[in-house]
Amino acid sequence: MGANEKVNILMVDDQPSKLLSYEVILGELGENLIKARSGREALDYLLKTDVAVVLMDVSMPDLDGFELADMIRQHPRFQDIAIIFISAVHLTDLDRLRGYEQGAVDYISVPVVPELLRAKVSVFADLNRKTRQLETLNEELRRLSARLIAAQDDERRRIARELHDGLGQELAAAKMMVDGILRPGQTAERKESAALECSSMIDRAVRQVRSISHLLHPPLLDELGLQSALQFYVQGFTTRSGIATTMKSDPPEFPRLSAEMETAIFRVVQEALTNVLRHSGASKALVELTHAGTQVVLSVRDDGKGMSEKTIQFQAGSVGIGIGGIKQRIEEFNGRILLKNTDPGSLVEVMIPVSSSGS
Repeated sequence: MGANEKVNILMVDDQPSKLLSYEVILGELGENLIKARSGREALDYLLKTDVAVVLMDVSMPDLDGFELADMIRQHPRFQDIAIIFISAVHLTDLDRLRGYEQGAVDYISVPVVPELLRAKVSVFADLNRKTRQLETLNEELRRLSARLIAAQDDERRRIARELHDGLGQELAAAKMMVDGILRPGQTAERKESAALECSSMIDRAVRQVRSISHLLHPPLLDELGLQSALQFYVQGFTTRSGIATTMKSDPPEFPRLSAEMETAIFRVVQEALTNVLRHSGASKALVELTHAGTQVVLSVRDDGKGMSEKTIQFQAGSVGIGIGGIKQRIEEFNGRILLKNTDPGSLVEVMIPVSSSGS
């Protein structure tokens, strides 16, 4: 549910004139107003429609307000509905007590003060809307968490496979060569040849270790800073993906940021470029990093097919683990993220506030 999405307000009274007056009073709220002329009709609406607030008269034939409220509260689906009683007759303290015991959140006497009724209904309508939004966000968080766990498992499997199939085999072969050198009866020429081949295998193993280490956490990030680490990563991404990717920074000698922020920005670039490779069909990409006074601005753009409108609006179910991860990282630093299509291609732009010292 969006922040401006309307909620349903059910008005229950056996007198049409009262329903009309409630409709006029509450019309300014801009919500969906539903009228029911009996308790039975109200129950029919409740079974078919999600309702945020029930505004009901106490004195109704067949099924009065107290009985209707009791039936509503007994249904597990209706536990969170706000019930507001209106009465011109049942106005004693015992009547009010009975109303609250039946689950009412408020008890209003006649004549009704329009501003007061409107304010009370508005509060409960907004509360219901925020509750629905929170439920939607929690559900999206659960889905994102599940996808994150799956992505972490996939990454662990990939690293394990690379270690076993690449590094493990190189080291196993090198060990066999060393064992062969140590066997008696080997000529000097064969030992030299085996030693050279063994050295070559170890060199390849070292390169694999460096590559895996860099992908997990680039040493350049700690040693030389964000700009150098990103330049090195972008160069490697171009080689691995075939997507011509360039990087620009302003100022050219980019200042150091806090270690946590540099790591977060580096991961954002990783995730954004991974999305470019997997989803965009792009041939070119550009990474721009700018230190603009009180904020750092990072943009990653490509010339691919762009993003769906649902993804741009961060609608539930349309945001993948990559974009979701970027958004979460940025919000940890009180930053914000903007997605847009640039015709051709798409743009991911993040803005993170920084202090004057850059940390």
